[in-house]
Amino acid sequence: MEKNEVLRKIPQVDEILKDKELVSIVEKTPHDFLTNCIREVIIDTRANILNGIEKDIDKKNLIEKIIAKVEKKSKHSLRRVINATGTVLHTNLGRAVISKDATTAMINVAYNYSNLEYDLKRGERGDRQSHIEKLITELTGCEAAMVVNNNAAATIIVLAALAFEKEVIISRGELIEIGGSFRIPEVMSESRAILKEIGTTNKTKLSDYLNAFDEEKTAAIMKVHTSNYKVVGFTEGAELKDLMPLGEEFNIPVIYDMGNGLFVDLNEYGIDEPTVPNLVKDGADVILFSGDKLLGGPQAGIIIGKAKYINKMKKHPLARAFRVDKFTIAALSTTLFEYYDVKRAKKNIPILNMITVTKDELKNKAEKIANDLKAKIKSKVEIGIEEIKDQVGGGTAPDVYLDGYAVSIIKKDMAAEKIERELRALDVPIIVRVAHDKVLVDVRTILEDDVDILIDELCKILL
Repeated sequence: MEKNEVLRKIPQVDEILKDKELVSIVEKTPHDFLTNCIREVIIDTRANILNGIEKDIDKKNLIEKIIAKVEKKSKHSLRRVINATGTVLHTNLGRAVISKDATTAMINVAYNYSNLEYDLKRGERGDRQSHIEKLITELTGCEAAMVVNNNAAATIIVLAALAFEKEVIISRGELIEIGGSFRIPEVMSESRAILKEIGTTNKTKLSDYLNAFDEEKTAAIMKVHTSNYKVVGFTEGAELKDLMPLGEEFNIPVIYDMGNGLFVDLNEYGIDEPTVPNLVKDGADVILFSGDKLLGGPQAGIIIGKAKYINKMKKHPLARAFRVDKFTIAALSTTLFEYYDVKRAKKNIPILNMITVTKDELKNKAEKIANDLKAKIKSKVEIGIEEIKDQVGGGTAPDVYLDGYAVSIIKKDMAAEKIERELRALDVPIIVRVAHDKVLVDVRTILEDDVDILIDELCKILL
């Protein structure tokens, strides 16, 4: 058949829209979106005919292509995935997984009106920060608190409010780069604070801070917790408790950017990181940290400390630009509430639960997944269990490795790299590790609700 004759057989858009096979799609899909999908399929079909790929028009096949196109394009690109990497705070996979209660709280305020900025007792305008502040002050012992949309924003507003066009003393060994190539000096410069570097990469002494102080120019001392790397060997640094007397003597605030937001002591699990309550006890004037790292809540930048400093930030014009929405407030307040009982927090906050889970529990989980796979897959696949090292991730505890287990998979007629690619292409993508020609399904970060989905999807690829 001539190509032109085949091209003439391609139905018009209006004709396709009337096809009975598309009735359900037409009813639930916006008209313009559907017609665009139809036109894209028609254009692809014309190109295939002209290139000799298609010899005739199969209307059923054409309709199937349109339905597939609509389903693919109507899915938003931000999708649920199963994290089988063993990295608890996986920045590329959304960092902290929030609790079910926190998720429910977000849905409730999304689906209904709320008292976000309405004082129910007084019947007048309220303050959105009030939903968070009391929880934080009670849990940490600080005087005041406020929340912004992330920790970089927290850094900017702290410095803009307290050190605009004045110097902030900071150690060269703490000029860190955080995720996405954002560097502390660059973030600081956006606040119009002037960076005053002291010491060297590996050594900064208390005398360096003393010598850098200028009564006319210095507005603050800033200490940054190097949470995403460690400097070892010939090193020296001033502790927060050593800097506090200097701040008092110079009458300037000491700011501590701790980053990770850890509220409970995790030393018994090998994580030797400062905690927010302890930093408050050490007397820091201002402390800032993330909500979606070791705190286990939504993305946020939390600022706590002395009321006289926090109040300056609340009144700053950037407070509105950086303010958090009702979803963050709902999820964060629900997460913080769990910390009134540390045992409850370790059980209910997914991130803490993943870090504190016992090795025996992980082994049992791995064995269950492996046994279920073996029961369904009888040939050409080797399934085993391996001890493995997991990481906290998210720029925290860089030198800490957690003992864990993974289900190992070897398929004789399929390379591990191909299995990994196919797992990423699933409707619910499964992100795994590959090592020594094996697929490693690390069980620490697999949520309980995902186990059955994981097994079913693995079977589709491995059978």
